[in-house]
Amino acid sequence: MKTDLIVDNVSKHISLTDEETDLFLSLLIEKKLAKRELLHKVGDVCRNSAFVIEGALKGYTIDNAGGEHVLNFAVADWWIADMYSLFSQKPGVLLIEALADSTVLLLSKENQELLYKQNPKFERFFRILVENALVTNQQRLLDNLSLSAEQRYLNFIKKYPFVLNCAPLHSIASYLGITPEFLSKIRRNIAS
Repeated sequence: MKTDLIVDNVSKHISLTDEETDLFLSLLIEKKLAKRELLHKVGDVCRNSAFVIEGALKGYTIDNAGGEHVLNFAVADWWIADMYSLFSQKPGVLLIEALADSTVLLLSKENQELLYKQNPKFERFFRILVENALVTNQQRLLDNLSLSAEQRYLNFIKKYPFVLNCAPLHSIASYLGITPEFLSKIRRNIAS
């Protein structure tokens, strides 16, 4: 199991002893996903947070008309889950799909709670992750209200360069809140 990346991720926010690191790593399960494989389905209860070791995933929903609405992407060194379902333990609202062959480390809700009880440092770590997700979602909402579609796309390129190579254009357009045709026009304008 490739663990350096996740240990570095945790170490950005909390310091762990070797014993604490060993405990944390012992609670993780490695899962390989093929491109287009679902990690989570709508209606299932989300039982795990997933840390991306390699590859990329997207969290999205499908509306009644069949339209895709991308909520988030996760690339190497990022976490992803259906947060509503994970915290409430109610049926989920998101699909989480691999955009490329991917490897993730799964931490079950039960093991996360065990970490909280055995080492309060992990409550701090996961609180910081949730706070960062909240800030990111707020910034995305503000960007959608105040930036042009072209500027949002340019910001996307900086934030998710790997996703550009593996995500279908309709998924990127959905994330940006524009049509695939308008995204193609933006890309042509930038290229010329």
